[in-house]
Amino acid sequence: MPKAFKIPQSVLVVIHTAQLDVLLIKRVDAEGFWQSVTGSKEHPGEDYGERALREVREETGIDCAHYPGATLVDWNLENVYAIYPRWSHRYAPDVQHNTEHLFGLMVPPGTVVRLNPREHIEWRWLPWREAALACFSPSNAEAILMLPRWTAKVPQ
Repeated sequence: MPKAFKIPQSVLVVIHTAQLDVLLIKRVDAEGFWQSVTGSKEHPGEDYGERALREVREETGIDCAHYPGATLVDWNLENVYAIYPRWSHRYAPDVQHNTEHLFGLMVPPGTVVRLNPREHIEWRWLPWREAALACFSPSNAEAILMLPRWTAKVPQ
């Protein structure tokens, strides 16, 4: 059976509180790689919003559909970036770039985080500027730096 390659379309979900504390999670497969929730589509027609909600639930245990006060906002922005060489084997040989669709998820302070141990080994909440500095991915850091602009649009 041929190898199933990842689809080069993904979501990035910046999870934050109204006070602009940002949740970062540490990857299990890359030492020191802190990031927001990310995940590739399972099929080309998959809805980005549905993928975002599923990734948040799978990676952090936060179920937006059942968690009071959780507000997912589609920022209607996309980043295109070169796939890191360490992960290029997951994609078809001719694929070199990924398109990442951005979301913000506001949750109440004290939201319980339950990591998927196959993907992440540690989590922490940081003020937004510190979180941006801690991210290994420039596109993730840039998204966090845009957070104040987007939270002004979220009803609180």
